Amino acid sequence: MSPATRTVHALVRSGVTHVVGIPDNTSGPLFDGVLRHPTIRLVTVTREGEGVALASGLWLGGASPLVVIQNTGLLESGDSLRGTAVRMGAPLPMVVTGRGYAKMHRVGVAPDDERTIDSLTRPDVDSTALLTEPTLDAWGIPWSVCHEDADVPDAVTGLVEEAQRTERPTALILVRSLD
Repeated sequence: MSPATRTVHALVRSGVTHVVGIPDNTSGPLFDGVLRHPTIRLVTVTREGEGVALASGLWLGGASPLVVIQNTGLLESGDSLRGTAVRMGAPLPMVVTGRGYAKMHRVGVAPDDERTIDSLTRPDVDSTALLTEPTLDAWGIPWSVCHEDADVPDAVTGLVEEAQRTERPTALILVRSLD
């Protein structure tokens, strides 16, 4: 069974009712699995901030949504995330796919390296990867990283549990494939 299919089963066991977001190369297999599943509803949006706001509304209505966005979209969703989900204390688990992490790793740069004008403008580094974790920290959002050797279903189950336990948005940065 693929990691995406196992992750959909983990979402069902965790009580997730909706997956809200925009698919990308990493999350596409998960979106395909959710689309075929009989109980979890897939809600695609046009902007990541819209996804956070919509998921917050679903939560207010009694649903248990999961937000899935790319880290570039995380940066776009800032006001919606801060002004709606964080302020409301919405326990939104968010899978944030880690664009640029593999490229950064290949050139020997780490997410916690100092962010300077030189590191943010390097042509061989996607600055989004350098900004993802500090942005989550600045917004007070707990996060963890799911690396290539990690089990995605277990990581997603832990993400959902952490969001519910802390009653706040919580992120899992997914830097591995779901194929």
